[in-house]
Amino acid sequence: MLFNNFSNLDILILFLYLIFVMFAGLYASWRMNEHSKDYFLAGRNMGWLAVGASLFATNISGEHFIGLAGSGASRGIAVGHFEWFAAFAIILLGWVFVPLYLKAGVYTVPEFLELRFNKASRMYLTSISIVAYILTKLSVTLFAGGLLLNALLGWDIYTSTVVMVVLTGVYTIIGGLGAVIYTQLIQFVFLIAGSLLITYFGLQQVGGFSGLRASLPQEYFCMFKPMSDPDFPWTGIIFGAPILAIWYWCTDQYIVQRVLGARDICVARTATIFAGFLKLLPVFLWVIPGMIALALYPGINGDNAYPTLIAGTLIPSGLRGLVMAGILAALMSSLASLFNSTATLYTMDYYRHFHPQASERKLVLVGRLSTMIIVITAILWVPLTKMISSQIYIYLQSVQAYISPPITAVFLFGIFSKRITGKAAIYTLIFGGIIGASRLIMELVGKSFSVSFGYLQWFVEINFLHFAVFLFILSVAALYFVSLLSTVKDSAGFMNIKIKTTLLEKNVPSIAFSVLLALIIFSLWGVFSGI
Repeated sequence: MLFNNFSNLDILILFLYLIFVMFAGLYASWRMNEHSKDYFLAGRNMGWLAVGASLFATNISGEHFIGLAGSGASRGIAVGHFEWFAAFAIILLGWVFVPLYLKAGVYTVPEFLELRFNKASRMYLTSISIVAYILTKLSVTLFAGGLLLNALLGWDIYTSTVVMVVLTGVYTIIGGLGAVIYTQLIQFVFLIAGSLLITYFGLQQVGGFSGLRASLPQEYFCMFKPMSDPDFPWTGIIFGAPILAIWYWCTDQYIVQRVLGARDICVARTATIFAGFLKLLPVFLWVIPGMIALALYPGINGDNAYPTLIAGTLIPSGLRGLVMAGILAALMSSLASLFNSTATLYTMDYYRHFHPQASERKLVLVGRLSTMIIVITAILWVPLTKMISSQIYIYLQSVQAYISPPITAVFLFGIFSKRITGKAAIYTLIFGGIIGASRLIMELVGKSFSVSFGYLQWFVEINFLHFAVFLFILSVAALYFVSLLSTVKDSAGFMNIKIKTTLLEKNVPSIAFSVLLALIIFSLWGVFSGI
């Protein structure tokens, strides 16, 4: 039943959230000119707070509420490694990648890849990004959102996801990136506030952190697992997780588009450092609540941990609306970023390529139409979300492990080495993509039909983080092997963008806060090392 167990105050808070979000989206649309820079990059005039909050809100979605909490309930705090390693990748984004992107003046990350290598690399990355968004981000976000809204409102998963998609699509289609970032500022506040309530009341219920420790096995509080661990081997975490993090935070249009809208390099870097500090929070906002759910409801299934927690009596009447608003904020912010980034990739990398004389007004129109198509695709995709397996955060990370290594290798070595050629880049992207797709297909076939692949069984069963390391090494080898057989002139177009100014730029506050963030993470690792 609609708003079951909601008080009048809960409903008021929820409607205030929706009003604030729609107002922010329409306000951003009213301020926007009919220019591609305004629609796709918010006029390149956003401040550090807006960009930093947008980075965090874009990243946080239903898979964090469902997946992080589910992994917390199933395995404990170890899944938090992905969140804290992300902070290091965000620092790398701010200090290395952002200055290069902004100096190059690109609209998309694949466009930068063309500057460094060739058009084939750009088109490949654009294509694989759009496909990956549909297979991972879109499907998982819709599935997780449907579960959460079903637990809170009692709606079936189809109704929940369609309503969520339509609400988000309206202001994204009209206002572009500006509307997305302005609404994410509001969503950021509700997201943090609502999630903090769950952690606060949950810890009260179990007797504080000491009570939680007493209720669960000690291994739940150890982040570093043995090398043989099926999900989080320490070798995979240390060597594999950074590969996924660099791809996601430094080279994925879904994330990077936010910093492309920053006013200048200094603002963008400050925003990334701010977002890095925010990435300390997910462990405490969603992993620990998953562990609390297990303590309160022993034997609970991982993916049901967070929905069970919020559907129970943990949150007092009058505050449920804030929790609900926080969940909606996370779901809508990620969907809005997904819609806008996909439309940007299509418009600026495909349409503009085939219609180079298109006017600015025509590009904005194409952007709106392609956003609308993505929204319709999301609605049509809803019935397929039931195919997503349990522990969806691990599912998402594992699929990313099959996609990210060749892309990470091409960007890292392409930036730091002049010797890597355009031919090597596209060959490596295709070769690595085939290897990753083969692993995914064989894994799905093996699990669905109990098929054995004989001497290739290790290839199917190796932990996804170890596989990421394996594929990254293969990709680096392919890069240098093909580069040796081709001419260096393929990369000449990039040489006017100098990385040394990025690394040597003196900015004492930014350096100090970056070091402080790293020290905090190392300290947290020490606390949860299990020693």
